[in-house]
Amino acid sequence: MQHTPLAERIRPKSLDDYLSQSHLVGKGGSLRQHILNGTIPSLILWGPPGTGKTTLAQIIAEESKRPFYTLSAINSGVKDIREVIDKAKNSGGLFTSKNPILFIDEIHRFSKSQQDSLLAAVEKGWVTLIGATTENPSFEVIPALLSRCQVYVLDAFAKADLEKLLQRALTKDDQLSKKDIQIKESDALIRISGGDARKLLNVFELVINAQSDAPVVITNELVLKQVQANPARYDKTGEQHYDIISAFIKSIRGSDPNAAVYWLARMIEGGEDLKFIARRMLILASEDIGNANPTALIMANNTFQAVSTIGYPESRIILSQCAIYLATSLKSNASYLAIGTAQRLVKETGDLSVPLGLRNAPTKLMKELGYGEEYKYAHDHPGNFAHYDFMPSEISGKAIYQPGDNPRENAQREFLQKRWKDHYNYRNKD
Repeated sequence: MQHTPLAERIRPKSLDDYLSQSHLVGKGGSLRQHILNGTIPSLILWGPPGTGKTTLAQIIAEESKRPFYTLSAINSGVKDIREVIDKAKNSGGLFTSKNPILFIDEIHRFSKSQQDSLLAAVEKGWVTLIGATTENPSFEVIPALLSRCQVYVLDAFAKADLEKLLQRALTKDDQLSKKDIQIKESDALIRISGGDARKLLNVFELVINAQSDAPVVITNELVLKQVQANPARYDKTGEQHYDIISAFIKSIRGSDPNAAVYWLARMIEGGEDLKFIARRMLILASEDIGNANPTALIMANNTFQAVSTIGYPESRIILSQCAIYLATSLKSNASYLAIGTAQRLVKETGDLSVPLGLRNAPTKLMKELGYGEEYKYAHDHPGNFAHYDFMPSEISGKAIYQPGDNPRENAQREFLQKRWKDHYNYRNKD
């Protein structure tokens, strides 16, 4: 069709044509074998806009030769869900490998009751559910449904994949392949897309359609001129969604309450999901403030709970209070660095054995083998402390946590240095 968008016209129809997400559908990808074998679990595809969630769902249905039903959470209710499930029950097989696929776009917009209406169909295998979401499913999908699904994370398109996508558009699209189009520079297109393949193709087509002379030579200057002539308002699922939340978080991290409240206002005026803002502050309270001010996490969590209970416009006041509190708080990323260091250490050293003294000994045999025998119960010793090596012997003395430089964590450092002198090396802060 003449007016079908470019992104739709060149939408891939098979795994071999699908670009990006090699960790999922490339050779050895965690999802590829399920697709090829037709043993598809119910799943949630989580990723930014334009990363191929809908396309991947359609390919899964095509590759596994299953009936495909689709609903949009924006305009579907419980009645619509039940009607589709009834159709799926009547059209599909009774075995998981033959079940119809029910694809729900923007599943995070479904209410609890709407998500509840899916449980029986997924549990009994009447349908294989594929949900697509741009929001963290841990917060937006009810636990009962989430426990029945595998979550697959899709990444924003890499630069190389976006460049391949542009070349595919030039050679595979019936309309563009008939035109004389030359891509001299693609940096502006790539930058504006923000890793969103749909946005890349939309801007690309917009620039081409605005030119009347041939050949059409795509340059950075031409792209920026055309895009600036068609400014976009705040897009809750687009580039500004990510840019402005990034500016907001960095302003709080940088202890600037003025900038933090400004970017907060930009999001509120743009209609951003207030719970999304509250969640990001909850993460920041641990990642960037941590034990420098543990109350920050309590404050952020209470803010999230309050925003979940109280609607707009009152929630804006609570968000503002929290943002200012976090921005003016002492900062430390020591806990964030510690878990990263610990995870890297686990990957490097593998499954090291738990020391015998730390093992649980619920049976007589385990006790005879020495499980728990050498353990020193801290409360039986002076100061409720007994020196004991709690780490596997291979990494004994490895100080994973290094307190930050602030009054509270400086006190932690002094406490740990006294307790663990000659065992862990806690760096002094000058």
